[in-house]
Amino acid sequence: MLGRRKDGATAKAGTPRRRPRATRRPAVDERAWLGQWDSAVTSYYLLVGATTLLAIIGLVMVLSSSAVTEIAAGRSPYEAFFTQARFALMGLPVLLVATRLPTSFYRHAAWPLLGVSLLLQLLIFSPLGKEVNGNLNWLNFGSFYVQPSEPAKLALAVWLGVVLGRKQRLLGSWKHAIVPAVPGALLVMGLVLAGHDLGTMLVILLLVAGAFFVAGVDWKLLATAGGISAVVVGVGFVAMQESSNRMSRFLATYAGVCDTTDANVGTGCYQSVHGLWALGTGGLGGVGLGASREKWSYLPEAHNDFIFGVIGEELGLLGTLLVLALFAVLGLAMSRVIRRHPDPFVKITTAGIACWIVGQAFINIGVVIGIVPVIGVPLPLVSSGGSALITTMAALGVVISFARDEPGAREALSARGSVVRRSLAVVGHAGRRAVPRRRPQKR
Repeated sequence: MLGRRKDGATAKAGTPRRRPRATRRPAVDERAWLGQWDSAVTSYYLLVGATTLLAIIGLVMVLSSSAVTEIAAGRSPYEAFFTQARFALMGLPVLLVATRLPTSFYRHAAWPLLGVSLLLQLLIFSPLGKEVNGNLNWLNFGSFYVQPSEPAKLALAVWLGVVLGRKQRLLGSWKHAIVPAVPGALLVMGLVLAGHDLGTMLVILLLVAGAFFVAGVDWKLLATAGGISAVVVGVGFVAMQESSNRMSRFLATYAGVCDTTDANVGTGCYQSVHGLWALGTGGLGGVGLGASREKWSYLPEAHNDFIFGVIGEELGLLGTLLVLALFAVLGLAMSRVIRRHPDPFVKITTAGIACWIVGQAFINIGVVIGIVPVIGVPLPLVSSGGSALITTMAALGVVISFARDEPGAREALSARGSVVRRSLAVVGHAGRRAVPRRRPQKR
């Protein structure tokens, strides 16, 4: 059969008709995503997003891991959750204010912040001091407790940023690298160690190492300081009070004296073994939110130091990987601030805060998975604790303020804000026009 074309000619049957030539789409720029990554506001949004998600996960997991023990203690199952939520609400305005303060404010506040933090740390040796689990690291003000070592971390990070940033060109000399940064850091760490809080002292040591490394201190000085610190930590681990308990924890981790049957209460293996049991029970997807078995008074500090174990049991490998990924995003965002910001003070302070928060997170996770001895370090933003939560939110607010001050960030944020306002205005105008008007009915 013959088919007739539009031009009047005929075509044999079976001859394929020519399709109209499709309009060629513009080639996709392969470097578009790189442009988004190099945006001036990438660090800002990464910090805000990761901080928000970690805080939400923390509230949910504190509720899940503490309800049973609160009921067993004769309290409301929501007691610990409401307490943590109250601290989160207290920390939120602190974070928001910290994000809006200029860099010059933190420079001027560095020395007063360090002085106040040292004064608070000294008060633990007064009648206000309170000992918890062998550590003298709390202040009892009657209606509330404060852990002064937490604000000391933030104060020390800002102070190191000031003193090392001003002397950055002179740090090749040992004299300028040591004075006054090393005596100040040793004073803070000494007061914390005097309260037998070895875990917090290790976190502060990571903070100081990160600040000195980014400041450009000679590697020989860093190596020497690292060797001395290792000796001091080892001596302190053995010589402090309750050394037998600490030594049993050390042997439980590194000497292979633990097995799955050595999980009696009071031994150095108890917490480590039950933490591993919690992680192993979860599998890939977990047993379900709220269905943990270890939190039924088997795993000590389930809503605090060992909350990562409950996450692994209830949310499985996927939940633990999500938490790890969020801390990795925090570290990546803070490393972008260090690379992109031109101010040495910002670089050094951000490095100290990054090593503090990310380093403390991986110490806590290392304790739960059994590669670090149990030293009582909470998981930032996730574990229960008021002083730690508020101070961590304040520190992240400082870094977010630095991210807002990256080259081009303020202009980009202002432009995006105006775009959002215009878009909402257009949507609202279109919505008003879309409402049909009633016509008057004819009588």
